[in-house]
Amino acid sequence: MSATRAADAADFRGPLDISRAATVVLDGRDTVVGWSPAATALLGYSPREAVGRPLSAFLAPLPADGPLPAASDHPVTPGAPGAPAASGPPARPGPGPPPTGHEIRLARHRDGHELLVVTTLCPLAGARDGGGAGGGAPGRVLVAAELGELRQWESRLALLQGLATQSPVGLAIYDTDLRLTWSNTAYEREIGKPLAEYLGMRADELYSGGRFVTPGYPSTLEAVMHHVIDTGEPILDLHFQGTPPSDPGTEHLWSCSYYRLEDSHGHVFGVCEDAFDISDRQRAQQRLALLVEVGRRIGTVLDVVTTAEEIAEVTVPEFAAAVRVDIARVTVMSGELPATGGPAAMDLLRVGEHSVDPAAADAAEPLYPGAPGSPADRYPPVAYPPGSPQDRSLASGGLVLDDNVLVVPLRVGGSVLGLVTFVRSPRPRVSGRPLAHGPATTFDNGEVALADELAARASVCIDNARRFTRERSASLALQRQLLPHHVPPQSAVDIAYRYLPSDDVTGVGGDWFDVIPLSGTRVGLVVGDVVGHGLQAAATMGRLRTSVRAFAQLDMAPDELLTRLDDLVGQPGVPQGPPSDAYDELTTGATCLYTVYDPVSRRCVMARAGHLPPAVVHPGGRVTFPDLPAGPPLGLGGLPFESLEIELPVGSLLALFTDGLVEARDHDIDQGLDALGRVLGTPAASLDELCDRAVSALVPDATTADDTALLLARTRQLDEGQVAEWELPAEAVTVGRARELATGRLTAWGLEELSFATELVVSELVTNAVRYGGGPLRLRLIRDRTLLCEVADTGHTSPHLRHSAEDDEGGRGLFIVAQLVQRWGTRYTPAGKTIWTEQAFPPAEFD
Repeated sequence: MSATRAADAADFRGPLDISRAATVVLDGRDTVVGWSPAATALLGYSPREAVGRPLSAFLAPLPADGPLPAASDHPVTPGAPGAPAASGPPARPGPGPPPTGHEIRLARHRDGHELLVVTTLCPLAGARDGGGAGGGAPGRVLVAAELGELRQWESRLALLQGLATQSPVGLAIYDTDLRLTWSNTAYEREIGKPLAEYLGMRADELYSGGRFVTPGYPSTLEAVMHHVIDTGEPILDLHFQGTPPSDPGTEHLWSCSYYRLEDSHGHVFGVCEDAFDISDRQRAQQRLALLVEVGRRIGTVLDVVTTAEEIAEVTVPEFAAAVRVDIARVTVMSGELPATGGPAAMDLLRVGEHSVDPAAADAAEPLYPGAPGSPADRYPPVAYPPGSPQDRSLASGGLVLDDNVLVVPLRVGGSVLGLVTFVRSPRPRVSGRPLAHGPATTFDNGEVALADELAARASVCIDNARRFTRERSASLALQRQLLPHHVPPQSAVDIAYRYLPSDDVTGVGGDWFDVIPLSGTRVGLVVGDVVGHGLQAAATMGRLRTSVRAFAQLDMAPDELLTRLDDLVGQPGVPQGPPSDAYDELTTGATCLYTVYDPVSRRCVMARAGHLPPAVVHPGGRVTFPDLPAGPPLGLGGLPFESLEIELPVGSLLALFTDGLVEARDHDIDQGLDALGRVLGTPAASLDELCDRAVSALVPDATTADDTALLLARTRQLDEGQVAEWELPAEAVTVGRARELATGRLTAWGLEELSFATELVVSELVTNAVRYGGGPLRLRLIRDRTLLCEVADTGHTSPHLRHSAEDDEGGRGLFIVAQLVQRWGTRYTPAGKTIWTEQAFPPAEFD
C-alpha cells in the first residue's frame, strides 16, 4: 500500500472497537446467540451457520507450545485447487504478551485455514453468571479482531507518541494565519517554555531576526509558510539561521521542512514544520573545509618560509583574526633539526604572519619588529618572556590555550620546529548584536583539536622542506655509486654514454643504464626508468640494475629476463615489517629496455617493458625506431613480453635512452624522437661527440624535470680468424674427433699451452652431449680477450656441478672442468642448449 493510500485508509478507532470489530453474543453456556456482520467477514460463517453452535467450534485456546500460524497468514484450504504444497508448520507469532485484558486465541475460518485473533469478553448488564436454567439468554459479548491488525494499530499509536514526546526533530503545527496550534516536546525544549506559554504565537515572533539562507527561496518564515499553504508543494531541507529563545547568545542553523495539512475532505487547515538543529554539523563541515583548504594550499613548494606564510594566510580570517608562525633558526637557515633543551635553547625567527584585525595583532608584541632590509631584519629573532603562552608551550611541548590566544607547537617526532600562535579578537557588533560571521572570541574543544591538526599538517610540510636539500644530496651520492663508473672495453660494441640528473626542484630520479658482458663475446645493453624521485627511487634503481645483471649472467633471452624481473618486482611486500623488508612496492610502473648483441652472427635481440624503443642508425645514416612490442611496465604482471630479432650491419649504431631525453614541457615525445633522429643521423668524429650533440640539442639547459640517460653502442663483428665452428654427429667416436679439431685450432692460434686443459674440457662437454643430449652437436672456439669453448646440442637438460662420493663411478668430469676454467655456464636457445667455458690466456699472450 502506498503512503497516500495508507493515509486515506487510516482509522484511529481500535480494531477491538465494538463499532468495527467482530462481535459474538454468548449465553451462559458459551453458545452463540448473536453474530455480527464483522464476525462473518472475519471467520466466513453467516449468522444462520453460527448461531446455536458452541464458541469452541470457532475459537480454540492458544496451545502452550507447537506450531502456530503467523498473524498475517491467510492460506487457502489445504488440498484445494491451486493450494501450495505444505512446507512445514506455520510460524509462531512474534514475541510480546497480549494487550492487557485481552487473550490471543486460535480461530478457524470457514474455508479451513487458521488465524490468530485477539479477543475480549464483556458481560451484559443483568445477565446471570453461569447461565443456569436460562442458559439460552444472552450473557456476554465477545469482541475479536486479527492479531496483526491490532499490532499495526498499536504501532501507529506508538509512532504518534514517539513523535510527540521522544523525537529529536522539532515538530510544530501552524494554522492558516501562521499561529502555532501544537508542538512536540523537542520544540518545547528549543523554545525553553511550556507549550501553553507560546501557544497561538506567530512563527516570526518566536524567531525574530532569523532568516532562511538557502539560495532560491524566500528569506522569511511567513513567506515560506504562505508559499506552502498556497501551492501545496512541500519544501525540504531549507536552512534557517537564527537565535533560539533557549540560547539567546548563540546563533544556530536548522534544517527545516514544510508541508501543507488537509483534513479528510481536502480542507486546508494549516502547515507543519519539522526542524532539526544542524549547527554542530555545520561547524564540523566548516572545519573539514578548512582542513581541505589547508591540504590544498600548504606545502606547495619545498621551502620553509613559503610554507610558514601559507599557514598564516589560509587560517585568516576563517579560523583566527591573526596568526604568527615562528620557526627555529637552524631549520630556516640550514634545514637541521633544532636542539632540544627547553625554551632557552630555542632560537626562533618570525617567518610568517597574517592579520585582518589590528586589535588582535596588538594583543601581544608587535609583528615583525625591526627595520626591513637584510635577511636578518626580514626574519627577526623572537624572544618570549617567561610565563607567556609561547614560553609555556616550548617548555611543555604541547599546545597552550590562554583566553583568546592559542599556541600550538610544530612538532616532528621528538623535536619542536617552531610555534604557531592563533589570536582571536572580540566579534564586531552591529546595532548592539555580535556579527554571526567569523570565528568566535574563544576556542572550543573542537577548534583546539582542529588547530592541533592544522599544526600537524604544517609540521609535515615544513619538515619535508627541511629534509629536501639533505635528501637530494644523499640521493645524488647514492645514484652516483649505483650507476656504472667505468664501462670496460667490449669486443662486440664501442660504447659512449651520458647521464644527467633532474633539476633541483624535482629531485633525483630513477633512470639508469648498464653494459653487461655475456658469454660468447655477446653484450647486453640496458636502460630503465623508475617512477618517482628521491632516495627511494635511487635505491630502487640500484636494485633493478643488480637484478638485471644477475638474470643476464644466466644467459636469459630478453623477453624471459623481463618476465623474471616483472615477477620479482610484482612480489608483495611483508606488511608486518619495515619497507626495506619488501622488495619494493614502489617499483610498480618502472620501465626497462634490454638488448643483446652477438658480434659473431651480428644478430640483435631486444625486448622492452613499457619503455621507449631504441634508435637504430644504419651505416649510411638512415635512422629507424624498430617496431618493438611495448609490453607492460614492470610490476603490473599478467601480460607476456615479446622479443624482436634483427640483423645489424657492421658499424650500425644503437641508441638506448630514457624519456627524459625526448620529452619536455614544450613538446611531446614524437617531436623529441624526430629531433634525436636528426642528431644521430649526422656524422660525428666519435661517439662521445655524438652524445654531446644529442644532449645539447634536446636538453639545452642541461636540466630537466626528469633524469636523462643516453647509451650509444656502435656494433662490431669478430674476424673470421677468431672463430672456429664444427658440426659433429652425436656418436661416441665424435669425442676423439672433437679433441683433434680443438687442439689443431689452438696450435694454429699459437695457444699450445692451453691444449691440455682445452682437450679435457672438450672431451667432457662432448661426452655429456653425446650421452645426455641429442645431435647434431656443434663445437665452437672463439679467440677473443679470453678463449671461449662452446658445445651445443638439442637437449634441454643442463649438467650440474656436484662432489662425487668415493664409490661413485662417474660425476667427476664437470668438477674437473670447473677447476680448469675461469667461468662456465649454460644458455638455452630455441633449438636446445649451449655449455660454454672461458679460459684466460697464458701471460705471454697478454704481453
